[in-house]
Amino acid sequence: MKLSPKISNLIDSLKALPGIGPKSAKRMALSLLSSEKESGLSLSKSIEDAILNIKFCQKCFVLNDQDICEICKSPARDNNSICVVESTSDLYSIEETSEFNGRYFVLNGLLSPIDNIGANELRIDNLLEVIEEYNSREIILALNSTLEGEATAYFLLEKLKKKNLIITRIAQGVPAGGDLNYVDNNTLRRAISFRTELK
Repeated sequence: MKLSPKISNLIDSLKALPGIGPKSAKRMALSLLSSEKESGLSLSKSIEDAILNIKFCQKCFVLNDQDICEICKSPARDNNSICVVESTSDLYSIEETSEFNGRYFVLNGLLSPIDNIGANELRIDNLLEVIEEYNSREIILALNSTLEGEATAYFLLEKLKKKNLIITRIAQGVPAGGDLNYVDNNTLRRAISFRTELK
């Protein structure tokens, strides 16, 4: 049986989301259509409202609904350190730990010549302006350990080391509660390379 073109269009739209394959998209679409229509319409309105009103903070480039986000506006944040992350999702993950009270800068991508993402697309000049404005002393690179993440971290290190800043990288290696038998070689190599002294 051939699906209705409208259902097929909905499934195709859902497949465009990261991590959603054809089967999941089909299941989600049929669930939305067979549940109460109010739920589907409410979801549709929420998506439309977010797409029309969410924008980048003009200072740190996190996605939010204001020109300057709450973190950038907050006088309680520590100006001495700026944590550089790839995405808004990464910023949220760090915020949920309540371990960092400094400022952020969201790159919204990583250096990737294949995807035509260079220094201009990552707004590196804006990062330098923010560092000057806050007179920050430490830059924390909280980037993923992918090829693009490593290239971006190295590029930022080269750009920033002339600025008389402390440049740190988040710890990498074996996760808390991890079993060495199940840790991949690359992660284990990093854990040994970035070992710390016990005091």
